[in-house]
Amino acid sequence: MRPASTLVVAVALAAAATTALAADGAVLYAQRCSRCHSLDRNGTGPSHAGLFGRKAGKLTGFAYSLALAAADFTWTPEMLDRWLTNPQATVPGSKMYFRVANPAERQAIIAYLAAQKP
Repeated sequence: MRPASTLVVAVALAAAATTALAADGAVLYAQRCSRCHSLDRNGTGPSHAGLFGRKAGKLTGFAYSLALAAADFTWTPEMLDRWLTNPQATVPGSKMYFRVANPAERQAIIAYLAAQKP
């Protein structure tokens, strides 16, 4: 029975770490992203509601750059990490220039967005 209890503890610790990471991400999102983005409306940038699994540049009601509108990828945590690292290198000609240089901060923001319901 020991291996099963170890697995339960490991799962509980992973869930707690994810929750803590998402909480940190909420603060970072408010500080870094909320000037342009929101979870419930389009602003200077598109809404992030239901971001993961959505095709890039396709949210109805937002005027994307021609470059992002022509992009052919779906938002995943990995793709958002790449985007936040350097949006212009990911999609040259996109409107976003803001970067999140710190990998831990990117992961926290991504965890926060992943925890949001569409």
